[in-house]
Amino acid sequence: MKPKALITGAAGMLGKDMAKALEEAFEVIAMSKKRLDITDYTQVQKSFTSIAPEAVINCAAFTKVDLCEDQSQVAFDVNAKGPENLAKACKKLNIKLIHISTDYVFDGTATTPCREDHPPNPINVYGRSKLQGENYITQTCPNHLIVRTSWLFGKEGPNFIKTMLELSKTRESLQVVNDQMGRPTYTKDLSMAVLLLLKNNAQGIVHFANSGCCTWYDLCCYALKKAGRNKVNVEPISSDRFKRPAKRPKYSVLNLERFEKITGQRPRPWQEAVDSFLIEIGEYAG
Repeated sequence: MKPKALITGAAGMLGKDMAKALEEAFEVIAMSKKRLDITDYTQVQKSFTSIAPEAVINCAAFTKVDLCEDQSQVAFDVNAKGPENLAKACKKLNIKLIHISTDYVFDGTATTPCREDHPPNPINVYGRSKLQGENYITQTCPNHLIVRTSWLFGKEGPNFIKTMLELSKTRESLQVVNDQMGRPTYTKDLSMAVLLLLKNNAQGIVHFANSGCCTWYDLCCYALKKAGRNKVNVEPISSDRFKRPAKRPKYSVLNLERFEKITGQRPRPWQEAVDSFLIEIGEYAG
């Protein structure tokens, strides 16, 4: 009989891929916000007590970075209070907690890939709320795994690549920032990485993303080229010209060495992951 794994935020882009990936080794209980609101501790404890999972994978998050600036209370409720509730219940019932976090806990001033012990210093509400969630978990639940990732894209939800593909259908030119550097991550690859980390009983904080790094401009150009949208002109611009409510880190490239050491596997390049994603959504032109 397979051990049980409960996934929170299971209706989201990552949650859906996570549920598929974990079915290989677990009996998966996929719970959307409608079934389990992580901001309600009583509900969390009741669900965990009745289901008795061996592991909880928290994919629930308020990830709209700009909206977090205006809705900071919601951001901290979901991204900080929610993980605290999960951590309390997991500790009480001796359940392993796996939590997905973000490169936005860093301020972007690094010049080399950020290791797990690089000092966090978030520069927007989203990053601050996610860091507080991390801190609650590390302080409350000894049996935890926090997986920081970055620049997610996947079939089941809105993301940067989908947005650029949609805009390219009606526009002859696009302006994309060229001074923010990070690692794109395919939700299918992240989900398989979590499964690998669980199999290796990983603890603490681990970074995972697809290998290689790029700017949003690079990512846009590559995706449009592979989707056969070569006629669209993509203009690189600075963040200063593209005003948004939330500041973004200029450099949030994650160091992947700990993941590689634990699992013995190197994440595939982001370009290969984008190709697979475009094939999955029927947009790959070669």
